[in-house]
Amino acid sequence: MNIHSNARTCPNSRVHIVRMLRDEAWSEDQAETLGISQRTAYKWSRRFREEGAKGLLDRSSRPHRIPTLTPEDRAELILKLRRYRMTGAEIARKLRMSRSTVAAVLKRGGLSRLSALDPVEPVVRYERDAPGELLHLDIKKLGRIERVGHRIHGDRRTRARGAGWEFVHVAIDDYSRLAYVEVLANEQAETTAAFLRRALTFYKQHGIKILRILTDNGSAYVSHVFAALCRDTHIRHLRTRPYRPCTNGKAERFIQTLLREWAYKYAFPSSRKRKERLPGWLLKYNHSRPHASLGHKPPISRVRRLC
Repeated sequence: MNIHSNARTCPNSRVHIVRMLRDEAWSEDQAETLGISQRTAYKWSRRFREEGAKGLLDRSSRPHRIPTLTPEDRAELILKLRRYRMTGAEIARKLRMSRSTVAAVLKRGGLSRLSALDPVEPVVRYERDAPGELLHLDIKKLGRIERVGHRIHGDRRTRARGAGWEFVHVAIDDYSRLAYVEVLANEQAETTAAFLRRALTFYKQHGIKILRILTDNGSAYVSHVFAALCRDTHIRHLRTRPYRPCTNGKAERFIQTLLREWAYKYAFPSSRKRKERLPGWLLKYNHSRPHASLGHKPPISRVRRLC
């Protein structure tokens, strides 16, 4: 139950008031102590007689009737026009109504935003049948560290500007979730292709042959250099739909974990210190950290089982 923010009493204190009135032990001094009026005390007593303990709960402050409320048929017409993707201003002009009234009707009907008109797409979850069938790739840009930043001390006025960026290149196997990560200087085509070569070597050392990769449509991934590497290694390159990062959801989710448990977990004094911490965290992630989608086992457990 939500108690009104300005309420002087709560259900327990109201029971006490009712008992004192019943025992004829109530006085103006006690009302003043509780910060309520005599009328309020008798109100709670009356409600208790009529409804019992339920009557001592707060009631909605919404009025029983609103004479100025937009008629139901008019409100339905507003919502109908909204479903034709008309703006609030267009609806108001067409129906000769005030924009504030139309906005209120749209808010009550849950159609204030145009996105509410689109059907909610069902969540499509998938998982490949074996390691190497699909490798997710992505890049996350991180600000270089010259000193402890605002994410730690919270003061944006002392932000270090002009420090530049670092680029975290990630690869994660769809089936096992075995991950490979490097912090590199840029996200250019040659750098990204070189990262993929080293990632392929890493997975090969674990007995995994990569057959397909999935990336977004970043310039490095659509470059001739990257395409040539995929062709030379006989890897099929798949790309996500534009503006749909959820298509590459496993890489996106891994990056969230990476940022939370590594990049932003400690107050690193420099980028070098942060980078030095990465191999240890990645080893823990792959070999000992429980993964919910793997039955709370680490990614390496699925690699060992099938190798």
